Amino acid sequence: MTLRQLATFATVARLGSVKAAARELGVSEPAVSAAVGVLRRELGDDLYHRAGNALVLTAQGERLASLAVDIGALEGRARTTLDAQAPVDRLLHIAVTATVEEHVVGPLLGAFTERTPDVHATVEVEPAARFADLLDHRRADITLGPRPSLAQAPDLVATPFLRHRLVIVAPPSHRLAAREDIAPSELAAERWLVGAEGAGIHSPTAQYFSRARIDPPDVRAFQSDAAALSAVAAGEGLMLALWHATTVELRSRSVVRLSVRGTPVVELWYASTLPEGHCLTGASALRRFAGTPEATQAIAAPRRGVPATLVRAPVHATLWHSVSRG
Repeated sequence: MTLRQLATFATVARLGSVKAAARELGVSEPAVSAAVGVLRRELGDDLYHRAGNALVLTAQGERLASLAVDIGALEGRARTTLDAQAPVDRLLHIAVTATVEEHVVGPLLGAFTERTPDVHATVEVEPAARFADLLDHRRADITLGPRPSLAQAPDLVATPFLRHRLVIVAPPSHRLAAREDIAPSELAAERWLVGAEGAGIHSPTAQYFSRARIDPPDVRAFQSDAAALSAVAAGEGLMLALWHATTVELRSRSVVRLSVRGTPVVELWYASTLPEGHCLTGASALRRFAGTPEATQAIAAPRRGVPATLVRAPVHATLWHSVSRG
């Protein structure tokens, strides 16, 4: 077996599709099938089988996929170490929550690629409940958002990178806008608006409802936090929002913060990877960078944006790459 065959199989296992692997690797589907076929014959195992539209790894296939990623990471580190003069592109697969994708990924990767111009990354939105599984099965190199479940993957390295505050915002004309020390129960019958994370059981809004012991009957979802915030300004309801992402609207008083008991809600986001030696060098570098003051300053900067040349957007993911220099 060769490094190329192993890398091809690892890509098929990660993407769950021969077609998607061929597209990412820039080769034909028959070439991918041929590389996997060699491994199947050499190891005497099918490595994966189809179950409907899903690709399911055999036990041997799971072991090979894990080893192939480790070998690929070692090869990348060897090339970087032995040929320091040559730029090495490192493709990172980053899984984030919808809120992190909307408010954090842009400025964070913009600042990171200024330091590390050889990094390329795909960014995919996933539920936080899947983070541990994605890392453990190497479907993601790093996750950004809530801490993955330690019960599912106790060996993960999770570095806190942003302590953020959630506040309840309302239109300025709201009946409780001038009140202090509002009981959460007074908001139980209100219409609530949520962004892309919705109000599923693991979403910040659902967790707030649970802690506050309220069960609003009218919760409406929007495609983004920005769209939900605009609807709040238009008088359509309340929203649990990131404080630092609403500073412009609060200062202009297009929305107001309600003084609700128990708010602001303070939470932490983490950059999480497999342990050192088992994760890509670029993933551990991004995990460490995310916790630096430079990263925090970039994230907190109000809507600074990033150069358009940093991003290309396929259908289901965001692809980041460095700006060419010179």
